[in-house]
Amino acid sequence: MIGFIAACLTTFGFVPQVIKVIKTKDTESISLGMYVMAVTGMLLWLVHGIRIGDTALMLANAISATLAGIVLVYKLIYK
Repeated sequence: MIGFIAACLTTFGFVPQVIKVIKTKDTESISLGMYVMAVTGMLLWLVHGIRIGDTALMLANAISATLAGIVLVYKLIYK
């Protein structure tokens, strides 16, 4: 149960940032390096989850990478 709650919080913790960036298109205070590393790490965890067949790992990191990826794309577009 603790793991599920932790996964939900860390995965959906990106939602407020995604909403704010989409609404305001303001990415000035967002670190490009942090989001590049975060998305890369999440994608690697996703690959690891696929390789070991861990559905929870795959799902959490697919969602996290998508949400953080949206912020990263906006950061690159509105730099």
